[in-house]
Amino acid sequence: DFPLAAKRPDLIKTGSGKSLDQVTLEAALKGEITAEELRITPETLELQAQISEKAGRPQLARNLRRAAELTRVSDERVLQIYNALRPYRSTKGELLAIADELENKYGAKINAAFVREAADVYERRGRLRQE
Repeated sequence: DFPLAAKRPDLIKTGSGKSLDQVTLEAALKGEITAEELRITPETLELQAQISEKAGRPQLARNLRRAAELTRVSDERVLQIYNALRPYRSTKGELLAIADELENKYGAKINAAFVREAADVYERRGRLRQE
């Protein structure tokens, strides 16, 4: 089924439910397509993850599922979290608070586990910001 847009366009929908064939330049020029509708949906990312698993690429599937979770988080917040994950930028408590936010506010359990793991690794390697 890969690539989905070519082989299974019927499975791809915008955030508002428009089909892929409804996303055209003409529709955009008429104001019928918004920028939000050009964003990939969690459902499409999940379909790609399933294809990746079937192709024997479990790590890619996991990354796609992490990306699907992050579609619920604003771009601004994703960049803030990215910067907080850089070495020496955050304390362990700050990273654990981010993990809790991801899990409890956004339901992003895979990302929360990733941030908790990063906090533990940074602690072991001395990469946390000192208070």
